[in-house]
Amino acid sequence: MAPSDSLEHEIPLFYISPVFAKCLVGLLAFVCFANSFNGSFVFDDSEAIINNKDVRGETPIADIWLHDFWGTKLSSNASHKSYRPLTVLTFRINYYIAGGLHPTGFHVVNIVLHCLVSVLMLDVFSVLFDEANCSNKGKNKAYNSKASLLAALLFAVHPVHTECVSGIVGRADLLCALCVVLSFLGYCKALQGNDDFYHSVFWVLFSIFLAVVAMLCKEQGVTILGLNAVFDVFVICKLNILECFQKVQHRDKTSEHSIINKKGLLTRVSLLVSGGISMLYIRWHIMGTGPPAFTDVDNPASFAESLLVRAINYNYYYSLNGWLLLCPWWLCFDWSMGCIPLIKSLTDWRVIALAGLWFLLFGLLYQALCSNDAQKRRILTLGLGFLIIPFLPASNLFFRVGFAIAERVLYLPSIGYCVLFTYGYSKICSLIKNKKILTGTILGILVISVVRSIHRSSQWKSEELLFRSAIAVCPLNAKVHYNVGKNLADRGYQVDAIQYYREAVRLNPKYVHAMNNLGNILKEKDEFQEAEQLLLLAVSIQPDFAAAWMNLGIVQNSLKHFQEAERSYLTAIKYRKKYPDCYYNLGRLYADLNRHVDALNAWRNATFLKKDHSLAWNNMIILMDNTGNLAQAEAIGREALKVLPNDHSITFSLANVLGKAQKYKVILNLIVKFYEANPSTASYHNNLAVLYHRWGNFDLAKKHYEISLRLDPAAQGTKENYNLLKRKLEQLQRKDLG
Repeated sequence: MAPSDSLEHEIPLFYISPVFAKCLVGLLAFVCFANSFNGSFVFDDSEAIINNKDVRGETPIADIWLHDFWGTKLSSNASHKSYRPLTVLTFRINYYIAGGLHPTGFHVVNIVLHCLVSVLMLDVFSVLFDEANCSNKGKNKAYNSKASLLAALLFAVHPVHTECVSGIVGRADLLCALCVVLSFLGYCKALQGNDDFYHSVFWVLFSIFLAVVAMLCKEQGVTILGLNAVFDVFVICKLNILECFQKVQHRDKTSEHSIINKKGLLTRVSLLVSGGISMLYIRWHIMGTGPPAFTDVDNPASFAESLLVRAINYNYYYSLNGWLLLCPWWLCFDWSMGCIPLIKSLTDWRVIALAGLWFLLFGLLYQALCSNDAQKRRILTLGLGFLIIPFLPASNLFFRVGFAIAERVLYLPSIGYCVLFTYGYSKICSLIKNKKILTGTILGILVISVVRSIHRSSQWKSEELLFRSAIAVCPLNAKVHYNVGKNLADRGYQVDAIQYYREAVRLNPKYVHAMNNLGNILKEKDEFQEAEQLLLLAVSIQPDFAAAWMNLGIVQNSLKHFQEAERSYLTAIKYRKKYPDCYYNLGRLYADLNRHVDALNAWRNATFLKKDHSLAWNNMIILMDNTGNLAQAEAIGREALKVLPNDHSITFSLANVLGKAQKYKVILNLIVKFYEANPSTASYHNNLAVLYHRWGNFDLAKKHYEISLRLDPAAQGTKENYNLLKRKLEQLQRKDLG
């Protein structure tokens, strides 16, 4: 039996044709993650999509090439330097086609991309398991169906892929993987041209082009050049490290260089190296201000002072990533902030994981480089290559990354895992005669993976489910408790949110964002003293935290500490020049102090920075009205309505000003326009009733109060005004009778 056929013979699965194999893989990939199609925008989707002006089309399309993944200028010190313009472009196309931020379309694209990558993996695995499939010898040969099918099924249903597929920002990994797979298959084409130099060079250059596209989807894409080189050197040219070492020892001049040169390896590898260096240079140049700045809560191991502690914890992270591939049961959207306590001593029992990882890797590496079995050497080399090389950008070896563990970076390395798992399974099958048990075992693993993926993708459908699922996995992660608290607060459950914010601060006493949000809630509950203490602590820990300074100013204003409040507002503006909400609150402070000119200027600044700042516009109108500057109040009101033509509060304030100027016909035209557009809106009828009430047209006021109360019976202010009107009418009636 030929070596390439032994793997096929040992795996106890039924043979199916390539077409049905692709249908099966695509179907299972779809089934695993289809239930996330109607999910919401969750977690990082908020910053990358909802709040990203590049996605919403509010910036010129050319700016996508100047901004990072989150819409921040790459030249900014605040940029994360994640340069993925093609991924952002697909988000923008999604937004344009859907006519807005509708998550279903975004999710559907992700699911389709995963299905496509999974189907293409059959072709990739057929090459990895049988070199004949990348040569002319395999042109008319069906791929090694059982091994490649099993590996592709494992890839398609792997639960660790959930974050990439069900989390919309995971599209960067999916697009990158698609281009990486196509680049690898394109490189295989370069090896099928025999001695046709131009054929080979064309496909190598095409492979490099796809690597560039992959890198523009996610930085990890550049690693395909290394994978192609490893494939060429160790599989196509069959470079055997052990034989080379022996020839060097015996000074044998008949090395394998002649074989390498004959097969054109030097040309191909030179092109790959040149392409890789050019890509990395341009990428570094685009970053502009150097690498991004991360904090110790993002990646605590990288901030350890001891080199030994850093090395131990990096390796522990590697072992945890390996465990997630092997047993993806404990999955979490975020692994930072105490989720993985640092190993600070060799007596920590967790160092066993490091020893186990490197014992396994060195054993596989030795077999991959030095085994006399060509099939074993090829499969292990490629398995380790696909496992390790795509992971290198996340390894902290070359630069600090902004996370301890991130499941999304395992999408590409899982290819290598599937190769190694399939090969290991085939070896076990060759040793055990009872094939039914082995068949049942592998089918059980696939079924469990499908069920786990379906369940995990359902948890990614909403932030509430996603954040709560993380508490059981990472109860020491302050960020998990913070996100649960924030989700509760956003939905109006402030009392419950306080509990989670307090726990986040307890787990991480320097968690300024949790302090800020907790202080905000306490402020709204009129617990100003504790709110002030929390916010003071937050700004002492992070002096440039503009939002905390603004909230501190609001609390101090409520406590009548006006000088301190002004300093806090101005400090917030110092650290964030374009801060319309802070200017608005500063204007409120000046209005309370009767510093009317300063208040007007502050609100003007707010509307300059944010044209649709309704509250600032309205306050300017009311301020001018209260100070008797009716002409200026009217001018501001008309200016505001040009920006916010459908804002009823501005319309009401302007109508009130016009009423004092006795411009009743103008008022009616203004109000009637709103009434006709919103005849069933209680607030419009209430506003109209108040105006008629003030102008002495009591019959019309009564009519619109009654309509407003029919539309909104619980409106307390409307009830009070209506009662005042009825008492006024009774007084007039008694006076007429008298």
